[in-house]
Amino acid sequence: MLSEVELGQKIEKAEFDELVPQLRIELVNAQYDLRSADFPVIVLLCGDDQLAVRQCLRGMHEWMDGRFLESVVSAGPTDEERAHPWFWRYWRRLPRKGRIGVFMNAWGADPLRHALFENSDEERLTQDIAHARRFEQTLADEGALIIKLWFHLPKGEFKKRLKRLKKKDQDWRLNDTDRALAERFDEVVPLAERMLTETSTGAAPWHVIESSDRRHFGITAARTILEALGARLSAPPAPTSASSTPIVTSDTPTQKTVLDTIDLTKSFEKDEYEQRLNAAQAELRKVSEKAADKGIASVFAFEGCDAAGKGGSIRRLTAAIGIRDFRVIPIAAPSEEALAHHYLWRFWSKLPAAGKTAVFDRSWYGRVLVERVEGLASEEQWRRAYVEIRDFEEQLVESGAVVQKFWLHIDQDEQLRRFKAREDTPYKGYKITDDDYRNREKWELYVAAIHEMVTRTNTPDAPWHLVPANDKRYARVKVIELTAQALKERLKSKH
Repeated sequence: MLSEVELGQKIEKAEFDELVPQLRIELVNAQYDLRSADFPVIVLLCGDDQLAVRQCLRGMHEWMDGRFLESVVSAGPTDEERAHPWFWRYWRRLPRKGRIGVFMNAWGADPLRHALFENSDEERLTQDIAHARRFEQTLADEGALIIKLWFHLPKGEFKKRLKRLKKKDQDWRLNDTDRALAERFDEVVPLAERMLTETSTGAAPWHVIESSDRRHFGITAARTILEALGARLSAPPAPTSASSTPIVTSDTPTQKTVLDTIDLTKSFEKDEYEQRLNAAQAELRKVSEKAADKGIASVFAFEGCDAAGKGGSIRRLTAAIGIRDFRVIPIAAPSEEALAHHYLWRFWSKLPAAGKTAVFDRSWYGRVLVERVEGLASEEQWRRAYVEIRDFEEQLVESGAVVQKFWLHIDQDEQLRRFKAREDTPYKGYKITDDDYRNREKWELYVAAIHEMVTRTNTPDAPWHLVPANDKRYARVKVIELTAQALKERLKSKH
């Protein structure tokens, strides 16, 4: 893939000066057209020629309207980034719909960066490539336009450039990556070839540009971006992704579901509850402090029927965790800003740092629950989400986080009783809305969605816990005990 572009192509200055004005006009016009479009543009600039990468980024800001370009220059991770899952640093900087985000190196250069500076092995290389492919596919599936440019300088030209810079006393223009590439060029090229081959997909193809001549690679990069953007802008709109009709698919269970395996009769008397609660909270405080000291992050997701007692369970859980070490994140309908991004963006951006705990009161599973049942996501979108969610959680676990998911379940009679009790309690009346009663009419649809959610996303490292919650006391204690046990097991594996 790299040797094929080593053609020595050049553009003379007169031709360059003639081409640039019109290109600049068309690029800016495309930017303005994009502002009203329903998709973001992600430009990834990478290459074995890092000088060309940097020059291309500067050129984009010179030729385009910088107010609508969001540039992310990716070097070695900061301390804050090291305290989070690796792709957190990219998810949090993704552009919203109608904008262009330009990433210099980023995930496209991770395999080479890890090989050059961390002496990573074959397993790490394979992992880097797999995560990059899934990341790009996830974004493309939700409509993002991904334009990837790789700038390649033939070995002979690389050596000539280094000599010229040294002769002119301009080798200050080289950074650590440039020097590492120069020293290990023959080692880097095969790695780059593999990375390019395995991450060039229909959704996110690589465009390899020879960078021997600055004018040639500048014009070629601009044309590539303009053509890709123009083609997407002129394409007919995709069919609407959401339907007002809930989806009931052929594999929806009609008999027994995972919810039928829950023993809702489990309960505690008051005295037993108080003893078990105190013991569980004491154990959780002890292991959570150890986890914090060892830099182990925790992500706890709470889902459940309306009025199942998620809030009460979360309050008892967090009462046993150091006040500085946790954050409760209530998830409601997405904001306008969230809707302008991929649905996972708002969850990635809220992930805890090392040693911290994030408790999600409802979570990313809304895509396969309420969005599925209420027709807010198409069948293609919510079916795809199972894979996207598993990958998301896999990356959390790979980063060292403890991931636990709780479904608090009650039956319909208990739910109705709690609805009535809330209506009769002045300070709880706000918790009941017309939607709560309307959702009861879709009970069976939600049961089918819950069954599929659990069976498709329950994994050993990010398990679902189906908690009987007809008795609030039992549910609260069980959640805390399960959490403490998960942290103890993680601490053991840390030794």
